Amino acid sequence: MDYLPIFADLKRRPCLVVGGGNSAWRKTQMLLKAGADVGVIASKLNADFTTAIAANQIRFVGDTFSPANLDGIFLAIAATPHKALNALVYQSANQRQVLVNVVDDTQRCSFIVPSIVDRSPIIVAISSSGKAPVLARLLRQKLEATLPQHLGKMATIAGGFRDYLATKISTFSSRRAFWEQAFNGRFADLVAVGRHSEAQQALEQQLKQHTPPVGQVALIGAGPGDAGLLTLRGLQLMQQADVVLYDYLVSDEVMALVRRDAERVCVGKKAGFHSVPQEQTNQLIVEYAQQGKRVVRLKGGDPFVFGRGAEELEVLVEAGIDFQVVPGITAAAGATAYAGIPLTHRDYAQTAMFITGHLKPDGKQLDWLTLARGNQTLVIYMGLMKSSHIQQQLLQHGRAPNTPIAIIERGTQATQKVLTGQLYELADLAQHAASPSLIVVGEVVKLSHKLAWFTTKEQLQPQPEAAVKLA
Repeated sequence: MDYLPIFADLKRRPCLVVGGGNSAWRKTQMLLKAGADVGVIASKLNADFTTAIAANQIRFVGDTFSPANLDGIFLAIAATPHKALNALVYQSANQRQVLVNVVDDTQRCSFIVPSIVDRSPIIVAISSSGKAPVLARLLRQKLEATLPQHLGKMATIAGGFRDYLATKISTFSSRRAFWEQAFNGRFADLVAVGRHSEAQQALEQQLKQHTPPVGQVALIGAGPGDAGLLTLRGLQLMQQADVVLYDYLVSDEVMALVRRDAERVCVGKKAGFHSVPQEQTNQLIVEYAQQGKRVVRLKGGDPFVFGRGAEELEVLVEAGIDFQVVPGITAAAGATAYAGIPLTHRDYAQTAMFITGHLKPDGKQLDWLTLARGNQTLVIYMGLMKSSHIQQQLLQHGRAPNTPIAIIERGTQATQKVLTGQLYELADLAQHAASPSLIVVGEVVKLSHKLAWFTTKEQLQPQPEAAVKLA
């Protein structure tokens, strides 16, 4: 993030504009609208400046800039056609720790004036960090058409009701639930048609009928990593959550979409990291829900595909807690698609099987005779540590040594890496991959070099030269 987006209170704060042309006037208008005390320095003033000075809306400081003019100034803008003068304003402001913007010169800006959608007191600011101002303006146009004009009035009425609401509803989460209902219900409808007194009454009526929120849980599949693969329903619930319990497999890009003030609790399991026992995770979900919170349990991939999602829901059923499930794109579907590997193909594979390389110590063993059959795609989750055993079993049960294989590391993410080779090289190839990785076995892998659209040629890595050949 190149700039921290903030909203500054400029009311009665001294601000300085250096320049008297049209560009300087446009910036001055914004400062005046924000209530700033504006002074201007320019050797030549346009008609708008002259009129504003005559009406005592702004102060004329002088026709020549001196660094001392910045003493005591909160914010400065330089908008002259003279590069040397603009540079002097920028340098002088920096020396005094004064925020400064040089118009059309991002290298000399400690702040940037964004494109603004004004629904006061609702303000939406859009910035490209000075790199693509036309794009920012286009986005503003779209938002202008999308955001209704009555938003500001709705916010004003709500603001007048906030303090009273706080005396009636003590918890923050309950108040937020109240406002979410109001902004999506009759209150919002009445404000939209200008019936403001009735809208105020609707808030009071809603408060009379208010009941404490009931805890609920959403089990959400976050997908294999690319935030663009997150479902719309999953995103909506993440934005409403009071608390999010997440795994290590959930990417940073997906976590960035969680509501900012939601509590975040990592309950992941990963070699070399602190792991939370499954029983403790189950208990945490129950406890948060019993506190009346909206809980999101966020899992990488799909929660019902090797994700223990069902185990966690069974605990919720026993506790009598409401829940819903939002499926996610499982790694077998997402990572292979991003690697250009179709799970099925009429010429190569008529079936696809998903298995896990991590079994319970006392669990049933895999049916290797079935898994080793040809004309099928085998996708193995969590198989790196067992790669030697997997290779041995598949070969012993009849899979051809030259069967194409792939290991997809961090599938669908910008750092995705795809290693390709043949079955007899699997254990060797696994030494060059890190978790999270997916192993794919089957003839469909040979299509990866032809169909890869996301992975670059540099990322598509053939077998290491040190791979041991089968004698």
